[in-house]
Amino acid sequence: MNLTLIQMAQMVGTAMESATTALLTADLALAEEVIAQDDRIDTTQHDLDAKTLDTMARQQPVASDLRILVTSLRMSADLERMGDLCHHIARTARMRYPSSAVPPELAATIQGMGNSAKAIIEKLGRVLETRDVKLALEVERDDDEMDALHRQLFMILLADDWSHGIETAIDMTLIGRYYERCADHAVSIARRVYFLVTGEYAAALNN
Repeated sequence: MNLTLIQMAQMVGTAMESATTALLTADLALAEEVIAQDDRIDTTQHDLDAKTLDTMARQQPVASDLRILVTSLRMSADLERMGDLCHHIARTARMRYPSSAVPPELAATIQGMGNSAKAIIEKLGRVLETRDVKLALEVERDDDEMDALHRQLFMILLADDWSHGIETAIDMTLIGRYYERCADHAVSIARRVYFLVTGEYAAALNN
């Protein structure tokens, strides 16, 4: 089960990188790849959840084994949602094709958010693989960078010299939310790994 979660994280990381590139370069083919990839992420989650529920029904696990299975269900749901958010970013790229959805003055911020999300997802994959609690604690600190970029995005959107109209502002507001929520889901998974290993909720991970 853990191997499947790691594979899901890898798939989400690839989707995030491709979705960001498609968004910034108006690459329709790449956007379509991300949208198709989301179906594979969904299928992987459904298969994992079915196996987990079957194990719970057949073996009736207790204590730590039950905690592992329940945590697996929750983490797979978070990863699936992260895939959905990549899908939403790619759909925005497709919707605005052949134009780029991102105005020039926001390109660096959006690229930064994409880079931050990809780095967080890659670290999350290592957390899932190693169950390193110290690494898990780093994920929320990494999320601080995403929050700062999100605030920067809104400063540009709300500036008096914004000249791209309401439609583009709405697009960018939603895009910013997709990146920010993706990072939040990664933090949620990191918290679950910490709890899985220690049986405790880490104070450093609490808001």
